[in-house]
Amino acid sequence: MAELNREKVVIRTSIIGIAANIVLALFKAVVGLLSHSIAIVLDAVNNLTDALSSGVTIVGMKLAMKPADRNHPFGHGRAEYISALIIAVIILYAGVTSLVESVKKIIEKDVPEYSVATLVIVAAAVFVKIALGFFVKSTGKKVNSDSLKASGQDALMDSIISFSTLVAAGVFLIWKISIEAYLGVLISALILKSGIETIRETLSKILGERIDAELSHEIKKTIASCDPEIIGAFDLVLNDYGPDKHIGSAHIEIPDTWTADKIDVVTRKITREVSEKNDVVMAAIGVYSINTKHDSAAEIHDKVEKVVLEHKDIMQMHGFFVDEAEKNMRFDVIVSFDAPNMKGIYEHVVNDVKQLYPDYDVQVQFDFDISD
Repeated sequence: MAELNREKVVIRTSIIGIAANIVLALFKAVVGLLSHSIAIVLDAVNNLTDALSSGVTIVGMKLAMKPADRNHPFGHGRAEYISALIIAVIILYAGVTSLVESVKKIIEKDVPEYSVATLVIVAAAVFVKIALGFFVKSTGKKVNSDSLKASGQDALMDSIISFSTLVAAGVFLIWKISIEAYLGVLISALILKSGIETIRETLSKILGERIDAELSHEIKKTIASCDPEIIGAFDLVLNDYGPDKHIGSAHIEIPDTWTADKIDVVTRKITREVSEKNDVVMAAIGVYSINTKHDSAAEIHDKVEKVVLEHKDIMQMHGFFVDEAEKNMRFDVIVSFDAPNMKGIYEHVVNDVKQLYPDYDVQVQFDFDISD
């Protein structure tokens, strides 16, 4: 139900954007051609690209809402990121086009002809684009739609462009100096900057970003609350399959006295609770068995942890278990991405621990710093 409501909001907002931008584009195109104003004509073109962007958003949402199938078992949610990327390319195209036209006007030295009606229409367009920009962008944030946020940001950029044409008109009417071709170059630079930033942000999400720290902490808090004997939650991984569509896995530290049936009950509870409270599907819950039967195990743990954490590139040790009868110990360490030599650090850690406990088989698993 929430997904359907989100789809309706995105599509309704996009349709409002299309209608508003087409009306503005028609008015500005007529005014720009009659007044020989390149800035106003470019502004009209910008409105058309905004309408196209909203159309792309609708198509992207429709594709994203397609149910999972055999070839796409995790759904089609990432289609929204692709639509945001297409919008960014449209913005870039508009920026390049306006830059070329502005340079041409600088060379040709075309003189504009402004009227009161021209300025009134452009001024009205400024207020409409500001209102539209804030509306679309805020709606995008509410429903977590990158496409809407990109369209809203573009609309706010357009309001600046429209305002700048008023400034150019004022300068011309007062001092008879035409600056709008140069203003067109500045406008083009702003459009290009907006497009590049949108592409960078969207590509980052497609490539896969670090888990939001707040969400990571909340999920681990939910996991820990499922049973008082859970010692900690680690190795949280979230795979992003579209806005608000995450599939994850994690490890929990539990006492070595737990039976298989208790582990089954608790891990199922974790999956249910994380889904309900954090809206994340946990595909797997792994377990680390922690010593509870021997007091000496705690002493060994503290000594090993002290030695391990002396390495500045190691951020954490967890999942420690020692079998004193079989003479082996195992643990995981989280290594910073800034570590210069992973293999060298691994060898140092193993050797340092072996110096403390030469008779033990030391098994170390290296984990990356993937979540807070």
